[in-house]
Amino acid sequence: MKEVEFNLLDEPWVRVLCLDCTVREVSLTDALLHAHEYKALAGELPTQDVAVLRLLLAVLYTAFSRVDVQGENAPIGAGEDPDLALERWESLWHSKHFPVQPLTTYLEKWHERFWLFHPERPFWQVPQAKIGTAYSAAKLNGEISESSNKLRMFTAYSGTGKSELSYAQAARWLLYVNGFDDTSAKPKEKGLPSTGAGWLGKVGLILAQGNTLFETLMLNLVLLKDGEQPWQPPLPCWELSEARSAERTEIPQPDDLAALLTLQSRRLLLHREDEKVIGYTLLGGDFFARENAFCEQMTVWWAVPAAKNRPVVYLPKRHDPAKQFWREFPSVFLQESDGRCPGVVRWVEELTRLNDAILDRKTLIRFQITGVGYGDKDFFVTDTFSDSLTFHAALLDELGRRWRQKITDEIGRCEKLAQAVGNLARNLDIAASDPDHASKKNSAKAAQEQFYFRLDQSFRRWLCDIDPAWDGETAEEYVRQWRANAKRIAQTLGSQLVYQSGNAAFIGRMIKTSSGKASDKETYYSAPKVYNWFLADVNRVYQK
Repeated sequence: MKEVEFNLLDEPWVRVLCLDCTVREVSLTDALLHAHEYKALAGELPTQDVAVLRLLLAVLYTAFSRVDVQGENAPIGAGEDPDLALERWESLWHSKHFPVQPLTTYLEKWHERFWLFHPERPFWQVPQAKIGTAYSAAKLNGEISESSNKLRMFTAYSGTGKSELSYAQAARWLLYVNGFDDTSAKPKEKGLPSTGAGWLGKVGLILAQGNTLFETLMLNLVLLKDGEQPWQPPLPCWELSEARSAERTEIPQPDDLAALLTLQSRRLLLHREDEKVIGYTLLGGDFFARENAFCEQMTVWWAVPAAKNRPVVYLPKRHDPAKQFWREFPSVFLQESDGRCPGVVRWVEELTRLNDAILDRKTLIRFQITGVGYGDKDFFVTDTFSDSLTFHAALLDELGRRWRQKITDEIGRCEKLAQAVGNLARNLDIAASDPDHASKKNSAKAAQEQFYFRLDQSFRRWLCDIDPAWDGETAEEYVRQWRANAKRIAQTLGSQLVYQSGNAAFIGRMIKTSSGKASDKETYYSAPKVYNWFLADVNRVYQK
């Protein structure tokens, strides 16, 4: 067996979607130099694509924060004029592809640090992890994520597909596990702190997407932290003189983008046999406090209210896989005075400034969220999810502020409509059976989910078609059309719930309030009556 094997700069392992919609594997070098010829990354899971994307971004940021598009030395780090970063980004964007000479020069310099298997510096791994918790290839594969004590009943793989992985597969899942690993691994030393899930599993991931892989990489290449200040000089993990190997190490929050993008949340070591990866060993790696971790540019935030002797604290906010992305619009895109916007959103906003736009303000920008669901204190992975939202880039600038508020208001009204639908479903259950039995049913939640499902595509089209440049009369008419559509969807669903409620609900029953007093009033519940209550609730949502 060769000691040194499979260099990620030369061997095909990055899965990409070509312009003809076929999928192929290419080397890391090819993925960057020909990014304009590919539509997107096309790994096994969206979460895996994010992990690979962050590696590609780390290479790009490290190279082009040091040199310009001609390869001339021109750093844009801390202390430099922020406008230099915007000029660098603009020159790359307008070239419509990444320049060959600066990238190949950088990658050739660090070629020896990209061997997947190496006796001293295996890529994204450390030999010291050989004492860690041992897992099979089925645990490394994020499509299965199967441990020895938690077998999957129905999986996409069987036989050798579960027991071994190709080097290319293992390289992709290596990045994924580093970012999204659960908390099942046990420490080897006593008294070490808990690291929690991998860093990417702790945050509410959000990224911008373009029409090609080149555009996606560029939109997420945040050369200014939060679109404002330059970063510290880059130091990705492969440039460290010695790989970090200590178990469960708390570190300061990274202040350079390359260090953040190549954060080693886990210490891993792949095990191979007959040119296949058959398993790996793992230890906890680097971690840092989540509070006010504003170095992370790809997360949404939630504010912990201020308390005595403590200001407001911001924490990364995981996405709710049961909610459509557009329902999170207010917390992601509406920048209140006491709120915080994701760094990548601020960056795109900076690129579309009204008076000095680098991006065409009529460009349709697409934001994607993705993540994994965990169970029982993040001890195992239960699900993977992804969603996206498309709208005009101009919605993010000052001209779009009033529209962002209108959109937020309409989402709030949709939530009230969902409550009315849920109340109708609950009241129909009461009309058909005793209140105690009805309260145990999840009909209200199911009805609300059905309402959001029916509303989903209509809202996405409505949002995508908004042009912030419309005059006031056109804008108000467009909002009125949406309200009529949302109201119609709610009323149609309400009518169907009544129709399906059965004869017992139409006959109805008298229900006494539950306070136990002799003077308690009785209320008559029947399908026609509770439907009238529902119609009144719907009309109140859109009262002037």
